[in-house]
Amino acid sequence: MIFQILEKLDRIERTISSDHQERWINIKGVSTYSSLSIPKIRRAVAKGELKVSRSAGKLLFKKAWVDKWLNS
Repeated sequence: MIFQILEKLDRIERTISSDHQERWINIKGVSTYSSLSIPKIRRAVAKGELKVSRSAGKLLFKKAWVDKWLNS
């Protein structure tokens, strides 16, 4: 009985931990998430309005960055 409870608690903890990790999304994901065109997003990046990481030759965004830009 206690083993089953501990097992369920472990599963809950793993689920909560994975939900709180910031995920990276590419420009297409930002476009889908924001319902804005890719050129509009590229302009915001070029103007410095939208924070971006250019890691691995791609434009990568954190959802929090996109939310901040959309709400500004």
